[in-house]
Amino acid sequence: MLWIALAFTAFWRSSHPSNRLKARAMTAIAAAPAAAHPTSRAGAAGHTAAAREFLTFRLGAEEYGIDILHVQEIRSYERPTRLAHSPDFIKGVIDLRGRIVPILDLRVKLQCSEASYTEFTVVIILDIGATVIGAVVDAVADVVSLTPDLIKPTPQFERQGHVDPTFVTGIASLGDRMLIVMDIEALLSSDEIGLVTKAARG
Repeated sequence: MLWIALAFTAFWRSSHPSNRLKARAMTAIAAAPAAAHPTSRAGAAGHTAAAREFLTFRLGAEEYGIDILHVQEIRSYERPTRLAHSPDFIKGVIDLRGRIVPILDLRVKLQCSEASYTEFTVVIILDIGATVIGAVVDAVADVVSLTPDLIKPTPQFERQGHVDPTFVTGIASLGDRMLIVMDIEALLSSDEIGLVTKAARG
């Protein structure tokens, strides 16, 4: 996970100096390797070994978390190259060190009321199986460690924020924070995965 920390460090240094949330995330990601790979801590207690690390981010007023093992790096937002006839939530593609990566705006995908691009808007580069995508979010917060008992099942009779419960692993309460734990792989349908793969191939 050191390369995630380095990428985030480079991004953070070029951003607004008062953004303390990004500083917290940079520090937490740098400390994530041992916790993100529980098998490396054979001598730890059972509940510690079961803990997983989640990168948290904001979409509007709501806070979400995704498994940090899906995260490759975090980048500042730059306007991607637009593709003709692509869905609104696919903003285009970028060249990431020789690899074409589709950029998806999660705010548009999840029908958030507003999707503005500011100095805090970032792109999280994610590895979801055989596909690498960039997910546009309003801001990153930090990295949290969650054990399974902290993630409560999502009520199936209502939506959680802008996310259908189908895409939600559960809800975690962290003090005064409520975190929506998202299954990033389940967020895209098979048809949408096909569109993303097609976009990546150019």
